[in-house]
Amino acid sequence: MPSLKDLKNRIESVKSTRKITKAMQMVAAAKLRRAQEAAEQARPYTERFNTVMAGLAASVGGSDSAPKLLSGTGSDQVHLLVVMTAERGLCGGFNANIAKLARNHAAELQAKGKTVKVLTVGKKGRDAIKRDLGDLFVGHVDLTEVKRIGYGDAQGIAKDVLARFDGGEFDVATIFYSKFQNVVTQIPTAQQIIPAAFEAEGDADGATTLYDYEPSEEAILADLLPRGVATAIFSALLENGASEQGARMSAMDNATRNAGEMIDRLTIEFNRSRQAVITNELIEIISGAEAL
Repeated sequence: MPSLKDLKNRIESVKSTRKITKAMQMVAAAKLRRAQEAAEQARPYTERFNTVMAGLAASVGGSDSAPKLLSGTGSDQVHLLVVMTAERGLCGGFNANIAKLARNHAAELQAKGKTVKVLTVGKKGRDAIKRDLGDLFVGHVDLTEVKRIGYGDAQGIAKDVLARFDGGEFDVATIFYSKFQNVVTQIPTAQQIIPAAFEAEGDADGATTLYDYEPSEEAILADLLPRGVATAIFSALLENGASEQGARMSAMDNATRNAGEMIDRLTIEFNRSRQAVITNELIEIISGAEAL
């Protein structure tokens, strides 16, 4: 049975931990508001951009003049998995869930005889899948020094991916991130970005608006498709940012609650032990008095 001093030290230690988790929860809540606003503000642009690109892609169809980013290389043998996670931990299962989705996807591809390559963004995801997929790593993007994600950061990642595609290093590229839904729900998502896949959205009656483009659809696609890759990556980074802060806020709230419950249990144990010590001392005093 622990001594009174040990129990008291443990109570003080848990109280200090509770202060830290409470402070981290408040910081995450402040950051979440900004990150959530950024992610929600980017969604309308991304959706509208994808709608326009879907119309262009439908016009070009499977023509021989279609850009390579749309038509692909004609093969799907080599896959590049871009796993985007956080640079920091203490955010519940946020990083682990994305890593698990990427591992499962890689296992499915390898079971089909495909070649898999992995590009990591964020060291926590890299650490999570290093044991299983470490021999498949081809690169890493470090965003440790980035305080606030900007479009330039996404462009840097997109340029790396596009350079690898132009160099013939892979046929299909898929990004893995967590889509923000609310503070307690973040959905691990896999999205193919090369070859570009767009879904056309019609009107309420099912009709789709037709446009005439100048210059040709092929020329416009050739210019916009690389930007579409950067846009998809930027949107994923923003969703990740909001998901990370939401997961951290939830995790730190749970940690704070658990610390409070542990303090209550330890306090009860401390009081019981102290009462037992006092009772024993009283018994010794009374026994000594009676002996006299």
